[in-house]
This record gives sequence, C-alpha cells and structure tokens, in this order.
Amino acid sequence: MAWAQAIGGYAAGCQMNARALPASGPGFYVIRSTRERFYGQPPLIDYLQTLGQKTRQADLPPMLVADIARQRGGPFEYGHRSHQTGLDADIWLRPPPAQPSHRRLKNIKAVDMVNHRHYILNAHFRDPQRQLIALAAEDPRVSRIFVHPLIKNAMCKAYGDADWLGRLRPWFGHSSHFHVRLHCPEGNNLCEPQAQVPAGTGCGRELASWLNDKAGEITSGPRTPFRPTLPKQCVGWVR
Repeated sequence: MAWAQAIGGYAAGCQMNARALPASGPGFYVIRSTRERFYGQPPLIDYLQTLGQKTRQADLPPMLVADIARQRGGPFEYGHRSHQTGLDADIWLRPPPAQPSHRRLKNIKAVDMVNHRHYILNAHFRDPQRQLIALAAEDPRVSRIFVHPLIKNAMCKAYGDADWLGRLRPWFGHSSHFHVRLHCPEGNNLCEPQAQVPAGTGCGRELASWLNDKAGEITSGPRTPFRPTLPKQCVGWVR
C-alpha cells in the first residue's frame, strides 16, 4: 500500500490511503456501517484494535465504534465538523446488545449517560464506562479525548492525579460517547497538529467553569453541512 497521509487539520482536511476498521474484532464492533465512516489512518486503526484487545482482557463489554472518517476524509454530509483526516473516532459508552447482529448494530440507538434535567450522571454510567475511558486515555498516541464535563468530573474523582487525565477535555454533546483524537503521525508533515493540552489533570478551575455552565444535551452540536476551505492537496480528491 502507498504511504498513508492525514492532510490538513482535524476540521479541514482529508486523508489518503486510509484503512477500513473491520466490522468486528476482539473487543469491538463497528456500528452504523452503512454510513461508510469507518476509514482511518493506520495508527488510528491500530489504536482501536489494540483498545479492543485491552477491553477484552479487562473483561469489559465489547466497545462500539461509531464515526471515524470517510475513505478520502473531508467533511461529512451532516453531523461532525471534525473527523476529516482519519485521526478521530467516536466510541459509544453503552454496551452492545445481547445479540449484536448486523441489523441491530446498523440501527442501534445511543444511550445518554447524563440526566440533563438534574445535571447528574445517571445509572447507565458505571465502572465499566470509567474503565473503558481510562484504557482509551492512557495510550500516548492520544492527543485528547472529548467527554461531557460531568464524565470528566467522575474520572477526576475516580483516578485522582493519573497523568493521562489532562487528555480528557470537557466538551458538551459528548454524554453518550467519547471522541478520541490522535496526534499527527510522526513524519506526516501535511498533518496540522492541534495545540498541546494544558499541563496538569484539568480537574480544577477549568473543569469547574464547565460544570457551572450546565448545558449541552445529547442532541447539541452542528447538524447542517459544514464546508470548510480544504488544503490544496484535498481539492478534487474529496467528493
């Protein structure tokens, strides 16, 4: 295979020579596969398969992998603004159904972990969810993981001063899933990195400002087509 590349930024870019994440494997299932958003750069595909294996070894339910990117990347027809360079992936927090058939996984519904009326985590968020997020965050390839502020708060309480806590970034609209973002791969000079996360755990004053906001239901976020200006290498490549 030719050299794979992530080109541009996470919210304005494309990818070349992406790999498809298999529909299932040890510790994971791909959901809503008819959208064909299961393509990523090789480091991300390896990361997800490794995380699936860790999930299985920890005796956790298989994880559900949702949107990664289109085969050539670029903006989606609807939904996310990022997920354009094959370095982002959404992982749902609900467990899979008892019999995860293709039909069930194609039409599966999200489960919110937050009671937005009372602004507390609900009974769906338990230790398996905490363990899965911790396994996802401890990999040094991770740039950041977006989670709901209440979930970030729960992780701070559960894991104290773990050195990976700073990678968990509070962001509304992430109460049913978490969004993993990897660093630009080494040697991939056309990939535009995001700024490093601030030093520390992020469990103090910064998190408090998010918790005081009390916003961000599961349905919030852009739902209209997002059409950024793409790098010249992507023009004519992304359909």
